[in-house]
Amino acid sequence: MAFTHRIAALAAVVAIPLGIAATSFALTDQPKSPEVPSRVELDSGSPTPTPSRSAPTPTPSDEVVSRPPVTDGSAGDDDDDDDRGEAGDEG
Repeated sequence: MAFTHRIAALAAVVAIPLGIAATSFALTDQPKSPEVPSRVELDSGSPTPTPSRSAPTPTPSDEVVSRPPVTDGSAGDDDDDDDRGEAGDEG
């Protein structure tokens, strides 16, 4: 009797997720295949040059930027007195 209950429980553990997955798959929308045009027309005339921009985009320069000064304290250590108390409390 206990063996039958174990088999039934095992079947439920396997069958329920498979049923949910099958239902989910059946209810999802299938993407349409892309439509291919039946005929493609090309221009037979001579190509016209495209107008260029009046000013090209600037490129980054090789400017050297100095490093920030090195401090003795840690990066998260603020010793400002303004953060320790309420506004106006200087006592």
